[in-house]
Amino acid sequence: HLVESGGGSVQAGGSLRLSCKASESLNQATALAWFREDPGKWEEGIAAIDSDDQLHYKDSAKGRFIISKDMAKNMLYLEMNDLTPDDTAKYICAARIVGRKTGPRMLNSPEYSVWGQGTQVTVSS
Repeated sequence: HLVESGGGSVQAGGSLRLSCKASESLNQATALAWFREDPGKWEEGIAAIDSDDQLHYKDSAKGRFIISKDMAKNMLYLEMNDLTPDDTAKYICAARIVGRKTGPRMLNSPEYSVWGQGTQVTVSS
């Protein structure tokens, strides 16, 4: 069970830090990731971190977003900077329990079996 928080409304250029709290230990997860979905668009993977702390980001997130985790607190984070209206979406955290693919495959949603409900991020121009 994953619960996101930290979403909200910001102006372009602003920052937000999203959090994802797991009700159980995340130690069994082989990867954790943030996805986003927006009506009329495909769900897309934004950032992922695996159990070896390997990271992968969608190109549009590189240099602006930072994914991190705190396993002792069962928390996943996404720091988002220099936000643009194109970043407006519902952001959802997910855990991968089976599989160890790395690289771009870490952002494939079918890899993940545990999902949160999402938190809305709205960026105005």
